[in-house]
Amino acid sequence: MAALDLHKHNDAILTQLKDSRLFRQLAYVNGKWVAGQSDIAVTNPADDEVLGYITSLEKSQIDNAIDAADTAFRHWKTLSADHRAAGLMLWHDKIKENREDLARLMVLEQGKTLDEARGEIDYGASFIRWFAEEARRAYGETIPSHIPNAQLGTIREPIGVAALITPWNFPSAMITRKAAAALAIGCTVIVKPAGETPFSALALAELAERAGIPAGVFNVVTGDAPMISATLSCSDKVKALSFTGSTRVGKLLLRQSADTVKKCSMELGGNAPFIVLPDMDTTEAAKAAVDAKFQTSGQDCLAANRIFVPRDKHDAFADAFATEMLKLRVGNGLDADTDIGPLINAQAVNKARKIVEDALEKGAKLLAGSPQPVSDGNFFYPVLLSNITPDMMVYREENFCPVAGIVPYDTIPEVITAANDTEYGLAAYVYGHDIRQIWTLMRGLEFGMVSINSVKMTGHPIPFGGMKQSGLGREGSRHGFDEYSEIKYYCLGGLNIASGN
Repeated sequence: MAALDLHKHNDAILTQLKDSRLFRQLAYVNGKWVAGQSDIAVTNPADDEVLGYITSLEKSQIDNAIDAADTAFRHWKTLSADHRAAGLMLWHDKIKENREDLARLMVLEQGKTLDEARGEIDYGASFIRWFAEEARRAYGETIPSHIPNAQLGTIREPIGVAALITPWNFPSAMITRKAAAALAIGCTVIVKPAGETPFSALALAELAERAGIPAGVFNVVTGDAPMISATLSCSDKVKALSFTGSTRVGKLLLRQSADTVKKCSMELGGNAPFIVLPDMDTTEAAKAAVDAKFQTSGQDCLAANRIFVPRDKHDAFADAFATEMLKLRVGNGLDADTDIGPLINAQAVNKARKIVEDALEKGAKLLAGSPQPVSDGNFFYPVLLSNITPDMMVYREENFCPVAGIVPYDTIPEVITAANDTEYGLAAYVYGHDIRQIWTLMRGLEFGMVSINSVKMTGHPIPFGGMKQSGLGREGSRHGFDEYSEIKYYCLGGLNIASGN
C-alpha cells in the first residue's frame, strides 16, 4: 500500500467527535507527526468496518525516535519536579476536558461500553494527577554514618529513556499509568500501542502537545509490532522497558532486553480465582462474581477466571449467577443499553468458542448461555459452565472472554491449594465474613493483589502487579517510580564533623 493518505478513514469516526483533531493517523516523534512508507487498517470490532489507517514506521524511524527521546532526556531530567508536575497537570486537564471524545474514540476501536470507556479515561487521568503530585515527594534518605567524618545518603534519579509497550484492552489507562510515573520522575518515553487500538494513544499525544510537553519527551510509534518491540528492547539507549500483555510475549521481551541489562517491568497474564466462603450469601456473591467476570467483556487481566464455591452452595450459587448473567445485554458499546461489547477480533471469538468446546468435550456442563456464533461483528454471548476440572482450558488458561466456570470445594486448605494451582499470580477475590478464614486466604493465596468483598480493587494509590509468571514490578502508588529510577548512594567524606569545621 502507498504512503498514508490522511483523508482515508471512515467518516463515522469523525461524526462521533466534537474535536476532529483528536483523530490522528500518523506517529508522533520529537514533537512532529510522522508518516512511514505504508499504512495499516484499523477496524471497529463491533462491525469489522475500517475506521482509519495508522502509519507503519521503518526501523530507521524507530531509531530516530529513540535518539530524540535520549536527547530530550538530557534537558527534561534537569527540570524541577514542580516544572514537570505543572506540565503533567496541564495534560491531565486536557484529557478531562476531552473525556467524551476520548471515550467514544475508545469504544470505536476497542469495543467496550461507553460507560466503561468513560471510566477508563477518568482512571487513566487519575494516574497523571497522582504522579504529578508524587514527583514532589520522590525523597532520598539520610543514612547514619559508620564512617568517621562522613555524611551518607541516597537520592533518586531518573533512569533515562523508557519504552512503554501497551495492550488493546485498556488503550488509554495503560499508557497514562506508565507514562505519568516515567515523565514525573524525569524520564522520556516512547509508547508502542497495540495495533488494534492506536487511536487512543495518538489522541493522548495530541493532548500532550497541547499541554506543552516538550518535543521528544512523549513519543508514540506505530507499525510492525515485532520489529518495533525488538528495536526498543535491544537499544542500549533505552534504559527501561515496561510491558503489559501476555506472559509469552513478556518472556520474549525479557530475552531481547537481556544483552543491555535493561530494567524491565512486566504486567503479564492472570488467572484470577473468585472464592466464595461458606458464610457468604450466595445471591450477593453471585452478583459480585458476575461483575468480576464480565468487566470489559471478560477481556481483563483482573477478570474472575475460576469461581470456587462451597459444595453445599454450588447449585444455589449457580442459579443466582445464571440469573444475573442472563440479564446482561450484548451489543455495540455505543448503545446505551449494552452491558457487554464485542470481543476485540475474530480470533478472540474463535478462542472463546474453543474454550467452551474443550470444556464440554472433557465433561463440563453448560448451565447457561450459548457458544453459538453471532452473524455480525465479533460478539460472544456469556456462558456459564460447571463440572470444571484442572485439565480444561477454562480452568488452566487466562480466558479473556465472557466464559465462566464454577468449581466446588470442601475445605479452606483445599481451595487455597486449588486457587494457587496456576503459573499466574496477579489478582484474587475473596467473598465472606469470617475474619479468620479471610486472613488465612489473604496470606495463603499466591497473588499480588487480593480483594475482599469488593470487585473494585485498583486505582492510583495502590501498587498494581503480580507474583509468579504474572509479572515483575509494580505500577501506581509511590512504588510506581521504582521502575523508572535508580537509587544513587553517596558518601561525602572529609567533613571533620567532630570539630564542627
